[in-house]
Amino acid sequence: MTRVLLVDDDVELGEMLIEYLEREGFGATAVADGEAGVHCALSGEYGIVVLDVMMPRLNGIEALRRIRVQDSRVPVLMLTAKGDDVDRIVGLELGADDYVPKPCTPRELVARIRAILRRTQLREPASLPSGPLTAGSLTIWPEKRGAEWNGEPLELTSTEFNLLEVLVRNAGRVVSKKELSEQSLGRPLARYDRSIDVHLSSIRHKLGGGEGRSPIQTVRGIGYQYVKE
Repeated sequence: MTRVLLVDDDVELGEMLIEYLEREGFGATAVADGEAGVHCALSGEYGIVVLDVMMPRLNGIEALRRIRVQDSRVPVLMLTAKGDDVDRIVGLELGADDYVPKPCTPRELVARIRAILRRTQLREPASLPSGPLTAGSLTIWPEKRGAEWNGEPLELTSTEFNLLEVLVRNAGRVVSKKELSEQSLGRPLARYDRSIDVHLSSIRHKLGGGEGRSPIQTVRGIGYQYVKE
């Protein structure tokens, strides 16, 4: 049973979501402040963290930063204010896997949680070719979800890893944002959704270059391409 950590100071909402999550087969725990959320998230007891942005004492953005500073790869789903692009982009840049705007229905939240968990689980051995994938200075190991760049370990969030894997498997071919969303985020591409752009910007930064020097190139109006060296 996957355990879900819900970090939200809205106690009434938390109780409702916990009840729904448990009915859907999850183990679920709610905490009402960011400091407690960070402590629980780093305990290794949870398969995913649902983190609200707007909280007193320690907000969700700072809580996420503290989680990622500790090199924790626990998947994080942010709850953001409806229409607040700033919080969404900052959260994604700090390593959030996805976001859901509030107010959201329990059903939508569970669907997003399951989508994130599906893409962070190890794939069935027969589903894709086994062994490492190499493209120039990059090597990734899909089965153990590890990566190296120029022989050095490359630290990626679960979503960043999925995006990079899809691009490398299709190296030399332009992959549309629609394909990337479906294969890497586990959901259809939403209108005005900038999640993929932000995640790929983060990957470029980790590879040590911007748009011009990165093997990940933007093909305007179409999608992205991993250019073989």
